[in-house]
Amino acid sequence: MFKQLSTRNLNWIWITVAILLVFEIVFFHGGSLISAFISGFFVYFSWKRLHSLGWKIVFAIAVISFILNVFNLLAVRFLIVVAIVVFILNYVKSTKEPSKEEPELPNKTGLKEEDPLIQVDNLFDERFFDDFRTEETAYQWKDVNMHGIYGDRIIDLSNTVLPYDTAVISIRHIVGNIEIYVPYEVEVSIHHSSIFGRASIFGEYHGRLMNKSLHYETKNYSTAQQRVKIVTSLFSGDIEVKRI
Repeated sequence: MFKQLSTRNLNWIWITVAILLVFEIVFFHGGSLISAFISGFFVYFSWKRLHSLGWKIVFAIAVISFILNVFNLLAVRFLIVVAIVVFILNYVKSTKEPSKEEPELPNKTGLKEEDPLIQVDNLFDERFFDDFRTEETAYQWKDVNMHGIYGDRIIDLSNTVLPYDTAVISIRHIVGNIEIYVPYEVEVSIHHSSIFGRASIFGEYHGRLMNKSLHYETKNYSTAQQRVKIVTSLFSGDIEVKRI
């Protein structure tokens, strides 16, 4: 539905959403936003313990509370109104304009055909609220590019065969810890930024990171054929990178 909108219009929508969230925080002291965050925490916490009947009840109540609080947010109501308006406009437009099928054009001699693309599956399935860990058995390496809201991220590179190239690990996360285990023979570059948290990178310990960035490289990183580039950002959480 929103694919029909131009990038400029989408940007204005997200700016309006951000303004409404700030408005709710400033004038309503957080209002439903804080309640939604608390109920969301209980959803995640109880979801990990669903084997117990009591936690199943807590989970159900937390889900209902989370949904009600989310739909009570001004920003969410605004998005719902926008979605309805866009749906109506698209429907009216589709009824007025007859569908036009693009004619099939024969391949012209001398024109270079585009190379076929192969879709590669990600190492992790994207989920906002969950822990991620690489398999404890051997697995095929694929570059990591992921983001999340809550949970821990654990990547063990000792159970895979890294390419003789630059393997990339990019993690953008809000709340949670990141642990990365690197084999001794692999050179590493780490660029980490954090608002609140701690960092332990190959024995270099930083006990308090307050809106700070760190950048480390092993000695032979620039000349190594087999190396790992790690780029991480956290709002609140710890990072640990160590040899294994």
